[in-house]
This record gives sequence, C-alpha cells and structure tokens, in this order.
Amino acid sequence: MPGVTMIASRRASPSSFWRSRTILSSLSFVPASAHCLSINCRPTTLYHSRLSANHSSSTSHLLCKATAGRSTASFSTSSFSSLPDSDWDHNPNLAISNFSELPSKDFGVNQHMIINQEFKEALRQILWQFKAPIRYAFAYGSGVFPQSGSANPASSLHPSAPTAISNMQQGSGKMIDFIFGVSYSQHWHDLNLHQHRDHYSGMGSLGSYVVSQVQDKFGAGVYFHPYITVNGTMIKYGVVNLDTLCRDLTQWDTLYLAGRLHKPVKILRDHPKVRLANQMNLLSALRVALLLLPERFSEFELYSTIAGMSYMGDLRMALPAEDPGKVRNIVSGQMAHFRRLYAPLIENLPNVTFQDPRCSSEDWIDDPNAILAMAQDMDPVKRGNMVRRLPESFRQKLYFQYQSRFQIPRVDFDKMMKENNDAQDIIRRPQGGPFEQRIAGDDSLQEEVSKSIEKTIRWPSTVQTIKAPLTAGIGKSWTYMKEKRDKHKKAQSMAASGGKAASGEKPSASKKE
Repeated sequence: MPGVTMIASRRASPSSFWRSRTILSSLSFVPASAHCLSINCRPTTLYHSRLSANHSSSTSHLLCKATAGRSTASFSTSSFSSLPDSDWDHNPNLAISNFSELPSKDFGVNQHMIINQEFKEALRQILWQFKAPIRYAFAYGSGVFPQSGSANPASSLHPSAPTAISNMQQGSGKMIDFIFGVSYSQHWHDLNLHQHRDHYSGMGSLGSYVVSQVQDKFGAGVYFHPYITVNGTMIKYGVVNLDTLCRDLTQWDTLYLAGRLHKPVKILRDHPKVRLANQMNLLSALRVALLLLPERFSEFELYSTIAGMSYMGDLRMALPAEDPGKVRNIVSGQMAHFRRLYAPLIENLPNVTFQDPRCSSEDWIDDPNAILAMAQDMDPVKRGNMVRRLPESFRQKLYFQYQSRFQIPRVDFDKMMKENNDAQDIIRRPQGGPFEQRIAGDDSLQEEVSKSIEKTIRWPSTVQTIKAPLTAGIGKSWTYMKEKRDKHKKAQSMAASGGKAASGEKPSASKKE
C-alpha cells in the first residue's frame, strides 16, 4: 500500500492535530524515534505513513485544505510555516546524544524513506552481522532505489540473497551500498579486523591504527570495502567517523557524503546529531539549487539540480566511469521520494512557491508523473540572505570567488569577513549584507556557485578514487572500475539506439510498497 505524506496546517486546531496523531499512532513502520516530522517547535507535522483502508487520505488534499482561500494555481507552502525567528539551522547543538534533544519531538522524519518492509528487514539483518558498533547507517544507490533507464548487470552479483532482496531488485542482482557511521574509527576497525579480516586488503595487516589514519586523514574520510558478501548478499560498505560526517553535512567540507544524502537514502540506524546535521544539509542543498535556478522552473528541474551537485567536479564524471544520464535516471525513478524529502523544507522557505493548477488535484503529491511548475522570489535581499546562510566552508569558497571577481582589496575583504564572522550570529539569525546582495544580483552567480561546488568536490573525490586500490585492493578496485566503464558504455549504446536514456521519456512509476 502506498506511503502517504500528510502535513497538518499551522492553522489547524490543536484537537484536529492530536486526532490525526491518534489515528496514526498505532502504525509501527516508522522508527520509534521518528513517528512524524516537524521541522519546527510548533505542530506543523509531516507523516510518512501507510494508511489502512479505513484511514486513507491524500497528502495533497490536506495541503489544499491548509491553503484554503488561496489560489490553487499558486500553492505557497510558506503559508503554514512556523519556524521561529531563532530557528534550528543557524545555531545547532551537534553535541546532542538523545532524540529528545532535537528541536522538536518529530524533527527530521522526512529523511526516512518508506520502502518494502521485508526488504528493509533484510537490509537491517546485514547490519547485525557486524559486532563492531554501528551508530548510524544508511543504504543508498540503485541497489536500493531503482533508477529509470539504468543498465542492469548481466547476472546477479549476489551468491544467495534473501528472497526479499531478490524480489525487490527484480532479478537485477545489483550490489547494495551502505555507509556506516562510527564513534571511534580505530576501535571500530580493530573489532572489525578480528571478526572480518577478509573484508580488508593487505593494509589490514598493518593494524587498525594505520587503517583508521588512512580513513580519516585522506580524501573525504571514508574507508570503503567493496565486493563483500554478507547474508548471501553482495555489498559495499563505507566507514566514516560520525564527527567527520556531521562536519561535512553542516559545513560542506567535501560534499562527499553530504552530496549522497541530498538524494533519497534508506536510513537503517538513526542518530540524533546526524539527523539534525542532515536536515541542515538538505536545507542548504535547497538554497544552493535556488541560487542555480532561474525565476521559474519545474519541480523536476529543482530535484535534478540538487541531485546533480554531488557529481560536479567528480573525477568519475570526467572519466568514462559513470552513466552520463545518471542524474536524470535518479530523479525520474524517485520523484515521490524527492518530494517527501524536500516538501517540508520548501514549505518553510518564504521565497519559493508551487505555481501550478494541478495543486488542486487531491493526489498530486503522491503522483510521480505530476511535474509541477515552481517560482522563486528574485529579490536580492532575500537571495542575499540565502547566500549568507550557506554552509560556512562552502560559503567561504564562494566569497573568495567574488573577492577576485569584484576586485576587492585583501585588507577590505578580511575586514568584511571578520565583521561577518559566524560567531557574531549566535544570538541573531544571519542576514545578508551589501556584499551578499551584490553576489545574489550578479549575472554570473550560477557560474560562480558551480565553480565553488566543483572546487569543494574535486580534490576529496580524486583522493578517494586514488586511495581505493590501497583500501579495497587492486583486484577489487579494477573490477569496480570495469563495471563502471561497462555501465557507461551500455548507457551510451542505449542513447545511440534512441532508447529511454536518450529520449528523456519519463519511465512508469516504480512499484510502491
């Protein structure tokens, strides 16, 4: 039965709000720590739910009720935004260890994608095969979320996968990718080396200290193990320190993992500080996408812009190692997931709206074929505020781009940066000044933002590619790159023959769970 996203209006009465929660409280497919979403401290709640026949309801029906009295051709979700002035994204507490310490009880459930229950349990069983403590984990990629127009391997990579995985992948047998977030890298690898020495290349013989140093000090801070069989399933898993992960999510140091989390993933083990950091990451992705887009654009263009960020500057895109139509395939096959991920954030941004008469339809938000028109406010003051609220590390790169472009003397630039220091904004919400507004109004903004993204990604992704033969072994690395090249060639062949990959034909919706 399909998952339904429900958003309660800010103007809804408390009694109706709690009635809606009571109806859904018995549903257990969402993690106990994540029954619903509110990205603020008031009752604006997003539910991801499989409603029973007795309680079926359309998300868009609730949205239209929430915006009663407004033009259906201009659906502005900001009408029931309830983020307080001193909201969570500009002064986060990343030292939290309990979900009760999040900005609200229901914070961040938009990050939890709904997938087939048996498939989810099969993925979780893989995690239980590791004795080393995994604090945060997600599965991602085409092995979890089908992509339209993507090439399948000639034969299944899984030796004897559980039925749930075979059924979900419909015989394609793709390797399943995981990321494991751990508290202490060396301790984790020490335990894992004792249990799974065969998962490591020759570097494992140097001990957990060397392994953890290679992980943390080079590239994006991830140590990958490809072509590992667990529970009869071929997987690739990457290990990252939680602090490294959260820093990338909030600062965009490398965009290596932050970029992966811009797209739908299946979170299998959650952690409160990662959930908070990732909500900031998603909001940043939305802001950067708006800076890259014109005044009017489609919903598909928005999600494609977001999904494409992590491939800008990636060495694999320059080499024949990735499907050139990968971004289109990802978004086309996962429209409903992207909508669940970003809809509540769009609702709380005051400068972007849906402008499409299809919003009057009761089922538009659950229809993957509904590609809605959108518009944003190009006021340089509002866009300047978006520039000021970009992730700090990424924002500094953009500022240096514009120091050169505007030919600002270094002394004046340093003085301006000191005045704009984030430490000054702990009490107040950051506001864009004349410099940010000038950036926002620049005709070359899209080009400069793209350059900043490329600079952020290029070096870490290149180092990750270079260190792969050390961490995974030459044989596995060669096999992995060969498979990538084969996919690239197959995609080019499909494009040359006029298949879906070339025509841009939108595939039929994937089967809902």
